[in-house]
Amino acid sequence: MYKKPTIDLQKEQLFITFYEELTLYTIDKIQNDLQSIKYMDIAEVVFDFSKLTFLDTAGAIFIYNFQQYFHNHKVPFSTLFKEQSHKDTFALIVKKMKNSQELQAKKEFGFLEKMGRAFYGYIKGLLSFLHFFGELFTSNLRYMTSLKNIRFKEIAFEINESAVRALGIVALTSFLIGLVVAYQSAYQLKLYGANIFIVDMLGLSIFRELAPLITAIVIAGRSGSAYAAQIGAMKITQELDAMKTMGFEPFAFLVLPRIIALMITMPILIFIADMMAMLGGMIIANVDLNITPSLFIDRFNEVIAAKHFFVGIVKGPFFAFLIASIGIYRGLMVKDDTQSIGFNTTKSVVESIFAVIVCDAVFSIAFTNLGI
Repeated sequence: MYKKPTIDLQKEQLFITFYEELTLYTIDKIQNDLQSIKYMDIAEVVFDFSKLTFLDTAGAIFIYNFQQYFHNHKVPFSTLFKEQSHKDTFALIVKKMKNSQELQAKKEFGFLEKMGRAFYGYIKGLLSFLHFFGELFTSNLRYMTSLKNIRFKEIAFEINESAVRALGIVALTSFLIGLVVAYQSAYQLKLYGANIFIVDMLGLSIFRELAPLITAIVIAGRSGSAYAAQIGAMKITQELDAMKTMGFEPFAFLVLPRIIALMITMPILIFIADMMAMLGGMIIANVDLNITPSLFIDRFNEVIAAKHFFVGIVKGPFFAFLIASIGIYRGLMVKDDTQSIGFNTTKSVVESIFAVIVCDAVFSIAFTNLGI
């Protein structure tokens, strides 16, 4: 039941008396009734709750905020209670509100402390990733103990999703890379009359470096991000927990089939990238340098050894393992909010590309020192 509060001004002392109930449902009415108060020339405000029958926390918060208005205008105030329960409720609200107001602002860390925290975060992330690798390795050992454990259907499905459907974008990207590299090189080679050496340059650069790298980057942006988003969504919807509850191992059904499928198909995609990039280079050589396709192929057979082709193909499974592992790991790191999916999906692409480039650098140094 609601009764309008009374407002009485006596010798610069303002008395505000509340009646009946002060609850969430009466706050709006009370607020409208108190808007008419003029706060000028008031020496003190007295809040009288002796006639209240019920006070809830919403009402107590309203009164606290109302009193803060007077406090901000440097007007002293006092509070009168009759019921101890009302007094206790209001005291609890005052304590909690003051504690929330006294929370310290975010501390600004110094340069060294920022560096230390960043380093600690990287080390913690590395240890988490190594834990994932360990679990992946042990699951792989159990997985490969018998042929009946291999999920051929899931692997075939992932081959179609991550490779067959990616053929178009990989082929087109590689073809354009071949065109661009050949076109830029042709201009310089013509200056020295070294037109025919475009075949040497294209064969070595595309087979050994460009085709594997471009393919890996495209797959990282396409399939790696898809792995992170798919598994992240499954984690948010608690499908992973449901699988564990039903006795299914997520690593056997979700992780290993994706990794195996990508490791199988990456060399094939690199082969397609090799062919399409060389086709693009051949077109430019014919149009810009007057090197016929037959002359291009003859020169190619003379100067490009098969080892250069296999150097690029060998990198494929390693790139695939890194891309799939990082994408799946980032999917498992998703927390219970949709924003986390976008964050971890983005990180999966960036980290995959970085890992692929580092791996490619290691291969290049190793093969060079081995004379391959």
